[in-house]
Amino acid sequence: MSIKFFFRKRFFFLIGVVFATMSLSGCIFKQTAPEQYKVNLEVWGVFDDSDAYADVFNQYRKINPYIGEINYRKLPLETYKDDILNALAAGKGPDIFMIRNAWRGSFEDKIAPAPEYLLTEKQYRDVFVDVVAEDFIGNGKIYGAPLSADSLALYYNKDLFNAAGIVNPPTTWDELLGDISKLNRVDQFGNVVQSAVALGTAYNINRSMDLLTVLMFQMGSSILPPGQKRVELTDENSRKALEFYTQFSRINSNTYTWNPSLHYSIDSFYEGTLGMMIDYSWHFATVKQKNSKLNFAVAPLPQFSDGKPVNFANYWGFAVAKNKVAEDKPGQAAPQGAVKPDLEKQNYLRIHEAWQFLNYLTLPHPDNKITLQNGIAGTTKEFTLSFDPAKKYLEKTDKPAARRDLIEEQKNDVRLAPFATGNLIAKNWYQGNMELVEAIFAEMIDSVNKGEKSVYDALTITTNRVNVLTKQ
Repeated sequence: MSIKFFFRKRFFFLIGVVFATMSLSGCIFKQTAPEQYKVNLEVWGVFDDSDAYADVFNQYRKINPYIGEINYRKLPLETYKDDILNALAAGKGPDIFMIRNAWRGSFEDKIAPAPEYLLTEKQYRDVFVDVVAEDFIGNGKIYGAPLSADSLALYYNKDLFNAAGIVNPPTTWDELLGDISKLNRVDQFGNVVQSAVALGTAYNINRSMDLLTVLMFQMGSSILPPGQKRVELTDENSRKALEFYTQFSRINSNTYTWNPSLHYSIDSFYEGTLGMMIDYSWHFATVKQKNSKLNFAVAPLPQFSDGKPVNFANYWGFAVAKNKVAEDKPGQAAPQGAVKPDLEKQNYLRIHEAWQFLNYLTLPHPDNKITLQNGIAGTTKEFTLSFDPAKKYLEKTDKPAARRDLIEEQKNDVRLAPFATGNLIAKNWYQGNMELVEAIFAEMIDSVNKGEKSVYDALTITTNRVNVLTKQ
């Protein structure tokens, strides 16, 4: 055997050993199946108990191979906003959390918008009512998705209407004004013992700010003009709206029917001493629980006969946390010197799976089919659903829909129809700190009720206060 042949044989032998060694150690890159991973999701919300989501969570865990656990935590409304902000600041908050539709602007820097490869703006606008797109889309990015939306409707006591000879609930404000004298009852001392409608004051009417706001919208006030960052409430339409609203509490007015000494609006209604109140769908259950024998119904929100129909939206949507620090579980801390996990990759997969879950939860799925995507390999696979998650949730909770296709189904629902169809014409405006804005509006209404400020002066002061608050 020649020396040349010997060295050639020796060379190929060494190469074979090296490749074998590298292959065993995993250093050779070869065609493999899509990389597997598991993401656990923690969801925070208010109002709903965990059973509202049990079926939809279980179905998703069964079909999505990339999801581990999905846990829901219900927090108290009173401290919810602070709890969320503190948890997100500490990097130990939820993966998905609920926000009010008026909060989006103040939460944008804490939210991971929907990846465009999972959800486009056109898809979103086609699926949801207009106000949802206005509330949760900013600068072309989608910051949240709701299961339900809610708008205002007229609650009316059928027994009081029957006794007064009123056949149908009012559809216009002129009709409502005409019903006041038929429903009002005043004793010999001038006390209102039966009120036609709860309107006019601030502190003993549920959502008084929303009632005034919808009147402003119906009368043509934009409140926050398009493209502007400053609120404008001193226009003629806003003045007319505040005058219209407060007339119901002016004792020398023909439409006087309410005052600050009366019971809270919801209490008065279930007690049977109030003919009409304007409120959201969630208080239907409140009234039923307080007085199961009360004969009442709901009807669409009255409109001005010569104006464009408008309603006001107040609801919650789901958002995905932008960042979350991965925590070591008790007893599972990484050993000293071990390679640290790729936190950027983990966060990417967490956001990917959180939004993929929200797509499943809130969007329609034609033919009960859903396509899920591997967050690493980009490969997709189609799965069959047993039910529509959003529809299942709405049936369990008796809430009005945010999706157009489900509103169509709720049009014939005696309880939900006024709220669901109201969502189609609902509007909203960015309020910055919603809670403080509500307090400012209440003080404005109260100052007019007490005669401390003229309507114009009250609106001017409120405009300045809200704009200072927005700058902060």
